Amino acid sequence: MGVFNAVMSLSGMIDTDVIEQEKLARHTSYRIGGKADLFITCHSYHSLRRTIEVLARERVPWVIIGKGSNLLVADEGYRGAVITLGSEFSRFVLGEDGRTITVGAGAILARLVNEALSKELSGLEFAVGIPGTVGGAISMNAGSRTEWIGSLVCDVVTYKPGEGIRHYGRDDVTWGYRTCGLPRDEIVLEVTLELAQGVKDEIRARMERSLTRRRRTQPLGVPSCGSVFRNPPDRAVGALIEECGLKGFSQGGAEVSPVHANFIVNKGTASAADVAAVIRHVHKTVRERYGVELQPEVKFLGF
Repeated sequence: MGVFNAVMSLSGMIDTDVIEQEKLARHTSYRIGGKADLFITCHSYHSLRRTIEVLARERVPWVIIGKGSNLLVADEGYRGAVITLGSEFSRFVLGEDGRTITVGAGAILARLVNEALSKELSGLEFAVGIPGTVGGAISMNAGSRTEWIGSLVCDVVTYKPGEGIRHYGRDDVTWGYRTCGLPRDEIVLEVTLELAQGVKDEIRARMERSLTRRRRTQPLGVPSCGSVFRNPPDRAVGALIEECGLKGFSQGGAEVSPVHANFIVNKGTASAADVAAVIRHVHKTVRERYGVELQPEVKFLGF
């Protein structure tokens, strides 16, 4: 694996920041994770394309992350390159029709929600309080049980390594609960969303109601990855876990949240091994009691 050669090729390249042996705990909402061989921020499409070409040539494994809001990184870290999208991928452009917003995949979702509010555009109120980037939100079709971002998509632009830019219209992608039909080997670059004209005070009121509900039902002030498991059909996974008596169950510094049983929180000293042990215990307990195979929503890196 040519990490040294990759560093030599990438160092000094325009629109590219390269850090060696970066602690990934700094880049995840869990505040957990060992070091990556390389942590690369690509600020433009040219930088991203060139970076991936270099990594492929040097046979260095790589992965794209956003803000690490649904990611658990192993204590041993990741033997390869972690890529994140920078400045060019954080832009917002309001369409001439006044209702569509084109936004880069690296933009923070919370900024998009506030941008829509400032333009008096409705449709994203459900997303208030959801962490992470727009690209991550598209990839996992983020939302609530009844509303999700995929329903607002007009157009998605992706990059397929080795081939180039691809465009997907509204009807080209299948959206489902926490799923998106975009090819997994393509990187989301930007998305255009169609919103509705609204009244700012009414939009703000809906946002405040949604945020109040999240604050009441989720442990927002404690490091976590958000929901750990997907809801099985017609079941609330938090209720299943709670009925198993697992609220408050802990291993080391990781704990099933007393506020919401589908959140496993870092009490301040948790390792990735602690969190993984709690995930395995919850999965095993629910399977034995209900015969339900819970599917993780959290992504694992370096395991």
